[in-house]
Amino acid sequence: MSRRIAVIGGDARYLELIKILKGNPDNEVILCGFDKLEQGFTGLNESALDELDQSKLDVVVLPITGIDSKGKVETVFTDKKIHLDEAWFRKLAPQSTVFTGITNAYLTSLAQTAGVNLVPLLDRDDVAIYNSIPTAEGAIMMAFEHTDQTVHSSRVMVVGFGRVGNTVANKFSALGAKVSVCARSIRDLARITEMGLYAVPLHELDQHTEECGILINTIPSLVVTKEAIRNLPTNAVIIDLASKPGGTDFEFAEKRGIQAILARSLPGIVAPRTAGKILANVMEQILEEERASE
Repeated sequence: MSRRIAVIGGDARYLELIKILKGNPDNEVILCGFDKLEQGFTGLNESALDELDQSKLDVVVLPITGIDSKGKVETVFTDKKIHLDEAWFRKLAPQSTVFTGITNAYLTSLAQTAGVNLVPLLDRDDVAIYNSIPTAEGAIMMAFEHTDQTVHSSRVMVVGFGRVGNTVANKFSALGAKVSVCARSIRDLARITEMGLYAVPLHELDQHTEECGILINTIPSLVVTKEAIRNLPTNAVIIDLASKPGGTDFEFAEKRGIQAILARSLPGIVAPRTAGKILANVMEQILEEERASE
């Protein structure tokens, strides 16, 4: 049984995603918001939003950013404005699936009202773990660009030991950095020690930044405070990987003359093809699971 999939808006990551979805013979892929694409995708149907018949769609793929609080869709490959409201969602077939990167109260409410299955991909453990690899590689790239010494033998502090922090600590350690990791839980501190890294309780961060050359934050709340920044060497760099607004006191870092960078969406920047492949593969797995359960 074929699936009708509408991809509405998206960035460079979606070019690979579209290729993979198109490569599945069970999928009929319709593009909306990609009219500026060149010949590589001419085999796909490009549709204006008002030409879509939502009632015949099985799947809708929204951009990583989803929609804003007024229903605006972020687009890269069109100059046309795309807006999705409650009336549009209500025309979707019941039990159809809507994929997005992130959601907000407005999008969640629209999906619930329409009775459709909303899947925020970036909330999933599998996507986050896969994405942690290009994120870590992006952090390494930034360390190369913004420091005047090798990563090897550098003193690196990773704040947070979740899905991203774990991978970042591993990758920097593999390059020969002297890695310390800050975490809250006793279990995480034990695992950090078992990995051969130096474990630091989060509440003691400010006591361990004096010799840190690269501080990488992964916690989306204010944890890299004035106290932690005050003790950093002036030539240190802070790379904040947490979601906006990050977890760093950027204003104080600037006052101290310390470079602090909010590095969001690194997978889409440093490896859009890989990021798109990750998203497409997870989508396909979810859709196959849904089909198997019918």
